[in-house]
Amino acid sequence: MALSHEEKKQLAVDKKYLRMARIWAENSYCTRLNVGALIVKDKMIISDGYNGTPSGFENKCEDDEGKTKAYVLHAEANAITKVAASNNNSTGATIYVTNSPCMECAKLIIQAGIRRVVYATQYRITEGIDLLRQAGITVDHIDIDSSEDL
Repeated sequence: MALSHEEKKQLAVDKKYLRMARIWAENSYCTRLNVGALIVKDKMIISDGYNGTPSGFENKCEDDEGKTKAYVLHAEANAITKVAASNNNSTGATIYVTNSPCMECAKLIIQAGIRRVVYATQYRITEGIDLLRQAGITVDHIDIDSSEDL
C-alpha cells in the first residue's frame, strides 16, 4: 500500500531521528551492544541517552566474563531520568531508540507519559513491545537502512 505524502514525510523524519540515535549510541562504553535514545517533543529533542554505567562508576559495562553488569542503565532509562531532572517533561513525546525496549524500559516509558516509540532493531525478547502496545502506546519498527517508501 502506497504511503500518503504526510506518511512519507513522517517516515523521513523518523528515520533521521533513528540515525541520530544510532550516532548517539557511539558514546556508549559498552562492548556487547551500543544503544542510543532520543526523546522528541514538539519537534525538539528534549533528552538523549545511551547505555552505560551510572555517574561516578567506571565506564566498563561488562564483567571479565563478558556479561553485562547488573547496574548498567539502558539508553531509554538514561534519557527518561535526564528529562525528569530538567525543566522539560516527556508527556506526549516520542522516544526514538536503536533497539526495541525491554520490559523494564517499557514500564518507564509508560510512566513517563511517552505516547510513541520508534525503534530500529528488534531484540529477540518482545515482552517490552507487547507491554507498550497493551498500554495503548504507538510502537513503530522502522528499518533505517532501507530506502523503501521514501
